[in-house]
Amino acid sequence: MDGNDEELPLRERKKRETRQRISDVATELIGERGFDAVTVAEIARAAGVSPMTVFNYFPRKEDLFLDRIPQAVDLFAAAVRDRAPGEPPLAALRGLALRLLEERHPLSGVGETFADFWRTVAGSPALRARAREGAEEIERALADAFGEAGVADPGLAAALTVAAYRTAFLGSVRRLAAGDPVAEVARDHRTRLEEAFGALERAALDR
Repeated sequence: MDGNDEELPLRERKKRETRQRISDVATELIGERGFDAVTVAEIARAAGVSPMTVFNYFPRKEDLFLDRIPQAVDLFAAAVRDRAPGEPPLAALRGLALRLLEERHPLSGVGETFADFWRTVAGSPALRARAREGAEEIERALADAFGEAGVADPGLAAALTVAAYRTAFLGSVRRLAAGDPVAEVARDHRTRLEEAFGALERAALDR
């Protein structure tokens, strides 16, 4: 729980805690046994809630494991909408990508514990499909934000930005899954991000 959570009303804090507990239990069980081998009823029982409560927080089983997609959608759109006055949209997105990497945030794709998580995703057609849908959701939200920022072709800018980020993300995930050292992967990931955003900025896609 972070400092912002402490400022929330008790009811909202409890809802967040319940959601996080369900997500943590689901991640553990699915990581141990595989996506198809775990039922929502088992997750609910282990989390101490009813299956209906699980579905109230996570409408789809896939979202129990890939629970950060809504956060990713919000973060990328907010980076453009809330950027500093005069800051180009792509510069703001570059800053976000590098901060996520520096923090070893789950959305960066680089971290000590991410290899097992993404092996599970790779082994499940349902999770792979949901991950692709998540990228499409980010792209749509980013296109809207680019449009509000006055970008000439917001759809193209969003598509190329998401493609560049996803390429770097998946490349690092595969290397971690293959056993490459995290520090080495992180260094190369930063280089790929810098090169990708540099190319996007030189193409003036956010003008």
